[in-house]
Amino acid sequence: MVEADWNPDTYADQVAAEIPGYDELQDAVAEATERVPARTILELGTGTGETALRVLALHPDAFWTGIDASAPMVTRARERLPHADLRVAPFSDPLPPGPFDLAVSVLAVHHLDGDAKRDLFTRVAQVTDAFVLGDVVVPDRPEDAVIELDSYDLPSSMADQVTWLEAAGFDVSVTPIRADLAVFRCRKR
Repeated sequence: MVEADWNPDTYADQVAAEIPGYDELQDAVAEATERVPARTILELGTGTGETALRVLALHPDAFWTGIDASAPMVTRARERLPHADLRVAPFSDPLPPGPFDLAVSVLAVHHLDGDAKRDLFTRVAQVTDAFVLGDVVVPDRPEDAVIELDSYDLPSSMADQVTWLEAAGFDVSVTPIRADLAVFRCRKR
C-alpha cells in the first residue's frame, strides 16, 4: 500500500473537493451508529477527527480509540479529540485489543487491496460485534464513477466487500450514497 502524504491543514478542503457527497457520507455513517449502544468505539483511519466528532455527538459518553498511519493527521486529531486514545499505526499492525462496542471507518479502507481488506475485516470482527464502514466503492457501471482515483486508491465493489464482511462473520446491509460511495452496516451473527 502506498501512503498518501496528507496535510492536516488542507485535508478538509481537499477531501470535500475530491469526494462529491463527502458530508452526506459522513452524516450517513454517523446515523448508522445511532442504534448501536456504544460506550467503546474503535476508528480505523482517524484522519483529522471529523468522523469521530460526528459519531461522538450521538454517543457523547463513549470512549474513542483511533488509529491512523499518518502522524501529522493523528496530531491534528488529538487537538480536536483530547480525551481519545489515538495511535499512529497502519492497518496491517494488530488492532487495539477489544472488545469494542462499535468500529467505524470512513474513506480509509479503500486504500487497501482486496487481500488486505479481507484480512482487516476478519480482524475487526475479532474485536467488535458492530462495524460501520463508509467508503469509496467501484460502481456497477464504470461510467457512473465520479470520484477521481489516484495510485493509492484501490476501491473494491460493494459485492466483493459484502462477501468479505460476511466471511468475517457479519450480517451486512449496504446503503449507496452515490454510485461510488456506500455505507456498510455490519452486525455479528
